[in-house]
Amino acid sequence: MKISGSIYSDKNRSLKETILDLEAHQVDLLHVDCNDDLSVFDDIAQIREWCDMPIDLHIITETPEKYFDLLRKHPVEYVTFQYEQLKDKLEIPADIKGEKGLALITPTPVSAFDEYASYDFVLFMATIPGQSGGVFDPENFRKIREFKKKYPNKNVHVDGGVNGEVSFILRNMGVHSSVSGSFLFKGASVGHALMDLTKRAIQSQFKIRDFMIPLEECPVVQYETITFKRVLEAIDQGKLGFTIIEKNNQFDGIISNADVRKAMIKNFEDIAGLEVTEMINHDPITIDAEANVDDMLNLVRKQSFPVMYLPVINANNKTEGIVTFVNLIKGEI
Repeated sequence: MKISGSIYSDKNRSLKETILDLEAHQVDLLHVDCNDDLSVFDDIAQIREWCDMPIDLHIITETPEKYFDLLRKHPVEYVTFQYEQLKDKLEIPADIKGEKGLALITPTPVSAFDEYASYDFVLFMATIPGQSGGVFDPENFRKIREFKKKYPNKNVHVDGGVNGEVSFILRNMGVHSSVSGSFLFKGASVGHALMDLTKRAIQSQFKIRDFMIPLEECPVVQYETITFKRVLEAIDQGKLGFTIIEKNNQFDGIISNADVRKAMIKNFEDIAGLEVTEMINHDPITIDAEANVDDMLNLVRKQSFPVMYLPVINANNKTEGIVTFVNLIKGEI
């Protein structure tokens, strides 16, 4: 996941000092907030003289057309317009360079992006736009899942309340870029804050239920109606490499690709007589829905094999969802 440093969040140094510090620490992008202020492009012109870092520009305005010529004169790598301020459908001219994005505040539904589906990415504002130091709203975890399911080929950017723990969760969810402002500059140094944003040791405030894939979005087969075909279809459609098995509305185990393979090897001489219930792993590694990120990492570290996913179970042995590490692994490559 790329880190986009919010340049105006540093209140203690000149803009040039801030930019050069971010460049020295190899921050991926420079996030520039434009709250309907044309003079921001004067800063962009200066930034281009100081360094060649990619610029991530977020514009909040009711009149986007007045920025088009400036974007032609000072092209940026990413430009985002705030959806809620737009009076009419935004039409960015094709000759304006850079990836185009639409920013949505937390109450705005993902469906607002539908008429902008030709754009490259969405920017979820997880706190109030323009306010530094806010707390990340966990509702955005659900919105990220919904957006990625609806638009699997579009990138997700996130701005607001991104600290070390939130950064870890966002990486785990496959977010492309996150904006960091006050968190990046309030610490001892930018380098120290960057380590917190990218490290794997996390101090937790969020619970697993805040960011897991909920049960209604998970592959599930009921024991009472289980067949080999239903198991294979659930694994295939779920795209997670396994399916949850429930019995009498309680968690009974999982069947993974590996469980299918092992059962077929064991019964190779009598495949036709293979009982699908023999494939169920009744004792997989699971995690409680009330656990936090730190608990999850400690659990994973204790295992002697790579953990790709964790069924999420509550104290009453009810299935609540799944945590998967596929996106996190991809993001670390």
